[in-house]
Amino acid sequence: MSIPSIDRLDLAHRRVLMRVDFNVPLGPECEVTDATRIRAALPTVRHAVEHGARLILASHLGRPKGVVEPALSLEPAARTLQSLLGRPVALAEGCVGPAVRQQVAALSGSTSDFPIPTPRACSS
Repeated sequence: MSIPSIDRLDLAHRRVLMRVDFNVPLGPECEVTDATRIRAALPTVRHAVEHGARLILASHLGRPKGVVEPALSLEPAARTLQSLLGRPVALAEGCVGPAVRQQVAALSGSTSDFPIPTPRACSS
């Protein structure tokens, strides 16, 4: 069984859950110090958004071992992704629950949402 490439899928108006590797190094000011992994995902993320997907990105930062670690928030990665994409990126406060379900239901294809299990930790 072969898995079709994303460029062969009809993504318009569909919720697409995309696993990305945004486990990037952070500096002392909660800034991404090496965005190589985020840049590597850009072509696929752009393709999905440009083809009308209601995109949900899933990733992690570090190894929190089941504990919420504010220092491991993906907010810096979301800010970097927003800058590289040149479009809004909404950061979910969690990865499950009614608030996340509501945020996903509200997707219009104009933003990328980033459901993650850690709260925002670094100031914007």
